[in-house]
Amino acid sequence: MSDATAAPPFDAIVLAGGAAERLGGVSKPDVELGGRRLLDGALVAVADAREIVVVGDVDVPDGVHRTLEEPPRGGPVAGLAAGIDALDSAGPGAPWTVLLACDLADPLPALGRLLAAWSYAQRTEEVPTDEHDGWCLEDPAGRPQWLFGIHRTTALRAALERLGPPHGAPMRNLFADSTLVTVPASADDVADIDTWTDHATWVQRLAADGGDEVVRGE
Repeated sequence: MSDATAAPPFDAIVLAGGAAERLGGVSKPDVELGGRRLLDGALVAVADAREIVVVGDVDVPDGVHRTLEEPPRGGPVAGLAAGIDALDSAGPGAPWTVLLACDLADPLPALGRLLAAWSYAQRTEEVPTDEHDGWCLEDPAGRPQWLFGIHRTTALRAALERLGPPHGAPMRNLFADSTLVTVPASADDVADIDTWTDHATWVQRLAADGGDEVVRGE
């Protein structure tokens, strides 16, 4: 693909915080599924990003930046704000930023389809995109999945500035004035591991598909 037809580069912010109360307070990003941590599944999904920032108190591979919101436990909007700051510190940011939660059961296929649609829209004049602030998946109930999308970095900064203090702020308030393209997704596409029941369900599914043994993270 020539430079003239290539989609713009993107960075990625993976949110890996939260108390995981319904998982008994374990480190959710370290919970293993299919023989790897949930965090590692998210990192595989964003492997094509120029720079990757993980927001959370968790070990990350070499080459991946890690940061924490201050004060801690501030919620996803505060995590996003910390991630944007970390990307700024890493150098000139990419024009687009993937925003992804770390607790998704299998984010790679759906994110791949979303990025393929987004990339095509950036490379063709057939799809007007100038007015769009971002793209994200939409679950079967019609709810936008803001933590499963790609957004203009400038639009994220503008939304954070409009919102004010991010600590404890709802994601719906952050994106209230944003123009987003939503892409329909199945329940499996956006499934997360929020409880041990969710975990057991996906263990059984992987076992039925011949997947690896799954264990709880420490």
